[in-house]
Amino acid sequence: MISNGSIKVFLADDSLQIRERVNALLATARMDVIGQAATPAACISGILDTHPDVVVLDHQLEGGTGLQVLKAVRDADRQVAFVVFSNNSAPAYRKRYLNEGAACFLDKSTEFDQLTVAVAEAGRRAVH
Repeated sequence: MISNGSIKVFLADDSLQIRERVNALLATARMDVIGQAATPAACISGILDTHPDVVVLDHQLEGGTGLQVLKAVRDADRQVAFVVFSNNSAPAYRKRYLNEGAACFLDKSTEFDQLTVAVAEAGRRAVH
């Protein structure tokens, strides 16, 4: 894959529409989407195979949750940063993901416009 930016991103979301929209958004910010998946198992193996700087992670995945992905990847590679991007943004979810090591937690419905900045900030921390 030809690189167009310095931050490598993996998209972990059960919605193909959301993955396509996020991919287009990040491409305009000169970030590379190097992989994507919809199930926890596919996300975990994809992330560990591609070694992204940042994972954009939804809470709800096909057959499981993003928390499964975050925990498994953090156990294997603590360098990967996570930006949780979900419609399930209750305070309990936010607290749990942040306590497990996510860089930040954004609500898809109200904070979509903040995603690029959040990924850039998390990516800078991961790269350096």
